[in-house]
Amino acid sequence: MKSKLHCVQVTEANLNYMGSITIDEDLMDAANMIAGEKVQVLDNNNGERFETYIIKGERGSGCICLNGAAARRVQVGDTIIIISYALMDFEEAKTFKPNVVFPKDNRVV
Repeated sequence: MKSKLHCVQVTEANLNYMGSITIDEDLMDAANMIAGEKVQVLDNNNGERFETYIIKGERGSGCICLNGAAARRVQVGDTIIIISYALMDFEEAKTFKPNVVFPKDNRVV
């Protein structure tokens, strides 16, 4: 695990958009995530797990929007966990510290 946004709320689900997840840029920065990065999304409300990629959302908006097909797998208001992973050599992995963010109301605290 490289980065994790733990327990953010889905603010929007937009079926009529090419697939991805839009994340507030402040949250991305706090978790060390970047646009285009592959992430796993875990929905605490319904148990769904799926992968998509990040689109940068408006800074300070609190936006967590599932787009395209992923919009069918969540409901607005669901609590989700967003995780990104990284490949590294074994020795680096022993000391690597992931960025784990626990937002409050989808804002960095």
